Amino acid sequence: MQRFTISLEEALAREFDRLIRTRGYQNRSEAVRDMLRARIEGERMARDEAPFCVGCLSYVYNHHERELAERLTELAHQHHDLVVAATHAHLDHENCIETVILRGATGDVRTFADAVTAERGVRHASLNVVPVDVATGRHRHVHARPKS
Repeated sequence: MQRFTISLEEALAREFDRLIRTRGYQNRSEAVRDMLRARIEGERMARDEAPFCVGCLSYVYNHHERELAERLTELAHQHHDLVVAATHAHLDHENCIETVILRGATGDVRTFADAVTAERGVRHASLNVVPVDVATGRHRHVHARPKS
C-alpha cells in the first residue's frame, strides 16, 4: 500500500469529516479510496474503456399495466446470457419493484437496461454498473473481478 499526503483548506476538511461520519467511514483513508475508485470507474465508463461489467438494474412498475409483466419476463429471457438473478417484491396493490443482477458486455447491459426502462409502465429505473476484468476459470465459468 502506498501513502500520500494531501492538504485541505480548513472548511473543506470539516465538510469532508462531516461527510465521512455521515456515511459511516472509520477514517479518511477509507473514504478517499472509495471516492477515487468511483471517479476512476466513472472516467473509464465515460471513455468507453470498460468492455465488461456487472450491474444492478432496479425499477418500479405497475403490474396492472397491460401485459407488462410478460414483456419484462420475455426481455429477460431474450437476454438470459446477461441476467444472473432477479428479485421481485410487491410494494402495494399496484406497484412492484424488481432488481436484476447483470453480467456481460457493458454495451449489452446498458442496451438491456434501456429496453426495460423504455417499457410503458416502468418508472423509477436505475442502473448501477461496475466495470470488471473478465477471465475464464479452470472450471468453465467466468470470473468477474472489479477493476479497482
